[in-house]
Amino acid sequence: MKKQYHTLIIGTGCAGFNAADRLYDLGVRDIAIVTEGRFMGTSRNTGSDKQTYYKLSLCGGDGDSVREMAETLYSGGGVMGEHALCEAAYSTRCFMRLVELGVPFPTNEFGEYAGYKTDHDPRTRATSCGPLTSKYMTEALERSVIAKGIEIIDFERVIKIITEDNSVTGVACANTVTGESSVIACQNIVLCTGGPACVYKNTVYPESQHGATGLAIDAGATLSNMEEWQYGIASTKFRWNLSGTYQQVLPRYISVDRDGNEKEFLYDSLGADSLGLIFLKGYQWPFDTRKTEGSSAVDILVAEQIKRGNKVYLDFNKNPRGLENGFDVLLLPDEAYEYLKNSGALFGTPIERLAKMNRGAVELYADHGINLYEEPLEIAVCAQHCNGGVAVDGNWQSDVDGLYVAGEAAGTFGVYRPGGSALNSTQVGSLRAAEHIAKRQDRSSSKPIYTPPAVRYGKSNIARMRNELQTEMSRVADFDRSTEGMRALLGKADRLYDEFFETVLIEDKSQTAELFRLYDMILTQRSTLSAMLCSAEEIGTHGSAFVDRKPVSCVAKRETRTLTKGAASHIEKVSKMPEPELWFEKLLARKKQEMDNERKQI
Repeated sequence: MKKQYHTLIIGTGCAGFNAADRLYDLGVRDIAIVTEGRFMGTSRNTGSDKQTYYKLSLCGGDGDSVREMAETLYSGGGVMGEHALCEAAYSTRCFMRLVELGVPFPTNEFGEYAGYKTDHDPRTRATSCGPLTSKYMTEALERSVIAKGIEIIDFERVIKIITEDNSVTGVACANTVTGESSVIACQNIVLCTGGPACVYKNTVYPESQHGATGLAIDAGATLSNMEEWQYGIASTKFRWNLSGTYQQVLPRYISVDRDGNEKEFLYDSLGADSLGLIFLKGYQWPFDTRKTEGSSAVDILVAEQIKRGNKVYLDFNKNPRGLENGFDVLLLPDEAYEYLKNSGALFGTPIERLAKMNRGAVELYADHGINLYEEPLEIAVCAQHCNGGVAVDGNWQSDVDGLYVAGEAAGTFGVYRPGGSALNSTQVGSLRAAEHIAKRQDRSSSKPIYTPPAVRYGKSNIARMRNELQTEMSRVADFDRSTEGMRALLGKADRLYDEFFETVLIEDKSQTAELFRLYDMILTQRSTLSAMLCSAEEIGTHGSAFVDRKPVSCVAKRETRTLTKGAASHIEKVSKMPEPELWFEKLLARKKQEMDNERKQI
């Protein structure tokens, strides 16, 4: 690798590969992608029963528009108007780019891309390639990057973004195998490291995913809405969210105590209503404080069983109570009955229905050594997505000059988001960043200076400290938050941050990257807890989380967001939806002027 590049992209997921691909096409060729593991990360290693890509409607006779989609995104609350409008306006362009690269989105013989309804979606804008949509996207974008000869620097963990006068000058890296450090100079960085998978013990993020939000925090960037997460029911032996068909086939929810006693606890608490609520978890998968008397009661009851020390499972081999005598239209809500009927699945056991409706969902677990025909799935309510992240402007640039952030690492999603909008955001945000970088003038910057901290050697305590902090985070700061518990944990994280390099031990230099992963986790937990406590005091229970089990206090659209700098947070209003110029002749004249200016520069 060279010692200097114009722009570095950090991360090899949907956002990172797209940022590099777009920069190259826009004429910025002095670039490289840095990654601690090219085949790691959420984009390549996660999905659902049918992983969703959210886009503008492109089929049928129902109306849709850029502004209508933008309003849907904005109405989730806590969303900046410019982000909502950009993600809607760029939606079709980004989607069709993926189609051209070979991502196999289904279409009819006339070229219409069929859609379906997803979470928080008033239309049918969702589409999917099946369980592995983001994997297909990553691979298609990767092929394009490789074909263009864009350099990929593998097995390097970026451990610091180096700045001078609040401007990017480079990065410091640690080799993930040897621990050897290096410094690379650059004018711009596009941070595409996914969500902060390191924060919780109970998580759906793949084990290969860690995140690097701490890099931006350490560089001085402001964060947005770090209290806003998405939680839901997921398997724990193999991390996968159990939405869609996994729920719609009506599996049994069972708990097993320490003595091996088994019971169907949902039916005990909810009676025959449990069948309809299980079905609803298919497309109301995220926990929602507004639905605690409805589908989110399932999440609460699952979590309560686990807190009692019981193990909880989904069993696909027997029908749940209420279906002992077969499918009775009187036992199921009309929606559930009609869905199963139209799917040809009013028969058999849950696994037989799942194989009929979505064989890929069965094969997915088989590919990971789990036979759903023979064993139940152990489950928990897990963190799946961070709706917050680094605060960015309309070009996806942070308040550190030259530091751009795209994908889940960017804080653009707000309180509620349509399922699949995150995949759209990976493409839109990275394209907006690439366009801005391509247009801006080069900056003269001094050589980056980095002095590595003194490291202490001994028997490593990294794994123990990580487990303790993640376990406590899941206990006091997930969808059921305790302000007292969060304050205590924040105090502990503050002390560890202040004493980090005097407290944490590594056995040899090869563990340097692991040391900085822990440092990143502590930085991110501090900022997350700060935002959660600020939100708890100013807003209370809302969105995806209870605060001290108090009732919902924010039902209307949230018009504020929580900003965090380090571990200090405050609330501010979100920007309104822009009202940009739409008169064709004026825009045509503007485009001609831009083209003339480009010719003069050449």
